[in-house]
Amino acid sequence: MTDVSNPAQAPSSEVDVASVFGFKTDLRVLAFDEPSEWTPVVDPNYRFDPEVTLAILAGFAHNRRVLVQGAHGTGKSTHIEQVAARLNWPAVRVNLDGHISRMDLVGRDAIVVRDGVQVTEFVEGMLPWALQNPVALIFDEFDAGRPDVMFVIQRVLEKDGRLTLLDQNRVLTPHPSFRLFATANTVGLGNLTGLYHGTQVLNQAQIDRFNVVATLNYLDADHEVGVVMAQVPDADPAVVAKMVAVADLTRHGFAAGDLSTVMSPRTVISWAENVQIFGNIDNAFRLAFLNKCDDAEHALVAEYYQRAFNVELDLA
Repeated sequence: MTDVSNPAQAPSSEVDVASVFGFKTDLRVLAFDEPSEWTPVVDPNYRFDPEVTLAILAGFAHNRRVLVQGAHGTGKSTHIEQVAARLNWPAVRVNLDGHISRMDLVGRDAIVVRDGVQVTEFVEGMLPWALQNPVALIFDEFDAGRPDVMFVIQRVLEKDGRLTLLDQNRVLTPHPSFRLFATANTVGLGNLTGLYHGTQVLNQAQIDRFNVVATLNYLDADHEVGVVMAQVPDADPAVVAKMVAVADLTRHGFAAGDLSTVMSPRTVISWAENVQIFGNIDNAFRLAFLNKCDDAEHALVAEYYQRAFNVELDLA
């Protein structure tokens, strides 16, 4: 791993939260003067949820461990990255899928060439590297991690948590500007709805180590239309408003147990993009969402579509 190429090892410039994030707070937030190669790229069209943004800012400002939970497609990971981008804070995102092992995080012995001779030495993984640098480490899909991996993470979840490398007889102290965030769909309760296959029931002692837990819900209709229009500026705002109405109906249908699949904002954006590609709203809807649904649910989804667009969707 290379060092984070940021000459400033600590944030020093105070951020005007109201002008940067769009809401007022007494929270004092510092940022790095310049971005590094690890700093996320700013999305100028990104819309921030004030409550969740405040929780994330508290994580950066006061070194709190923050868990952002919510349904898929709400932009949990992106939310953290876009806050980091505006703070010029280096950030690394790690997806805790079932293939991430303890060695991937901690490190392993590897054969390297030194002075023309092959030698075996310990190569640090992502966790010890991030811990020693001014980096925001984001564990994506936290509730999908393997148990052996989760227990490695548990110690560093504490504010001043040190990481012990047994193979190296070393104890690593976190960098003062190291921050840790995580995202999850289920808050460690497992796959209760059947929507998030592969998620695990997490150790509640581990969940308890998060100082702040924020919930990112779906946006209200006006804001969601704004998000879609920002991503697909050539779309017709009136059509996008109807798309969001369909999405909202699927979310209510899912909550009532009538539908097993739900439209996320990401799906609405895909639908709007498909309209630009295929030139047909109905066909674009089929390709973006309808074909993901069970055949038995097509009639109900078509009813939602008819309510919003006042058009009968051809299911043949």
